[in-house]
Parts: sequence; structure tokens; C-alpha cells
Amino acid sequence: MAKIKTDITASAAGTDPSRKEKLLAAALDVFGRCGFDGASTRQLADAAGVNLQAIPYYFSGKEGLYLATADYLAEIIGTHVGGMRQTIGARMAELQASGEDMTSAEARAFLTQMAETMITLFVSKTSESWARFIIREQMEPTEAFGRVYEGIMQPMITIVRRLVATILGEEPASEHVRLRTLSFVGSILVFRVAHAAVLAQMEWKQIGADEIAILRKHAAELVTVLEPAKGAAA
Repeated sequence: MAKIKTDITASAAGTDPSRKEKLLAAALDVFGRCGFDGASTRQLADAAGVNLQAIPYYFSGKEGLYLATADYLAEIIGTHVGGMRQTIGARMAELQASGEDMTSAEARAFLTQMAETMITLFVSKTSESWARFIIREQMEPTEAFGRVYEGIMQPMITIVRRLVATILGEEPASEHVRLRTLSFVGSILVFRVAHAAVLAQMEWKQIGADEIAILRKHAAELVTVLEPAKGAAA
């Protein structure tokens, strides 16, 4: 995919934001299912219920729409977890300014909140299209990967890593903490990326309210069992 500069804000007067929103929502699903190369502009326009010319009008072409879709996905997820990230980030900044360290108990409380929120969000029906898009960018990264990573993954993983480091009593930049953090995040995301296997193993027909309650409890348990390696310095 060629590297291009995009501007997802329509510059012409009298534009209809709902058409852009429809295109982005449809593109998230179509690109997730078919990939960039497999999705045609006609397919994208038809899925959004808009005229084919809307794609070059708003996004300068399919490449622009694809990159804008990555930004759109980051924005959507940000509306769900942005407030929590800001709260935890502000608390970390407050402690740093005062020269204090976050306690392990407070770190666990924050991490539990994040884990419960993440597992609820990513097992929802809505997140299916998000997962397809993100997984494709993981397997075959394009220019959009940087937007997905910087807008969605990096901010969340960075905060989780700092909380994990506090619980383990280690430096956030250490290789061990990075690995423990990735393992922790992966143990939550598996309920989305291995959705069919989860249903089969758990003998669930679907993930509804009762199942989500079980998974939230499980997410909290993942934090409870997070402990320093045996023999590690206290």
C-alpha cells in the first residue's frame, strides 16, 4: 500500500458527516474481513450505502480510507478506555511529582479495573470487527499498523506495564516486566482472538451477561495471582 498523506476532515462546505461515519464503520468491517487488497471500493461503498464517489471525495481513495479507518478504530476504543487511562495516568503523575511510589495494593486495584474493562469490551459483539482489523495488521503490518499501535495498543500496554512493574517490584523497562505485561494482556485478549475455542472449551453457546460476569471475575483473578518470581528481590 502506498504511503500517502490523509486528512479525514472534509474540506468542502456542505459535507455530510454521516456519510463519512457510515463509510468508516463499513470500512472497519469490510477491511477486517477482506483485508486492504481484497476489499474493492465498490464493496466498501455498497456496505456503507453511499455513492462510490464518496470515497475519493472524503478520503482521496481507498488508501486514505484504510488509514482513516485505523484512526477511527483508535478513536472508538479511546471513548471506552480513555477516561480510565487518564485517571490512572494522572495518579501516576501526581505520585511522581510528590516523590512518592504507588503501593502494590493501589497498582493491583487499577490493574483489576483495567482488566475487567478490557475483557468486557473485547468479548462484546461490537469488538468483532475491531479484532479482525487489528489481527490483520498484526499478521501483515501496513502503514496503518503505526496508527493502530500508537493510538490503541501502546498507551494501554504502557500503563499496564507500569502497574505490573509496581506489583513485581521491578523496573518498567526491564525485559522481564515487558514479557509479563504482554502475557497478562494476551491472557485477556485470548477471549476475543480465540472466541470459538473459548465457547467450545467453556461449553457456552454465547457470551452474554452471565458469561461476562464470570470473565470479569477471572480477569480480577489474573491480577491476584500476579506475583514476583520466586527468589526475586523484594
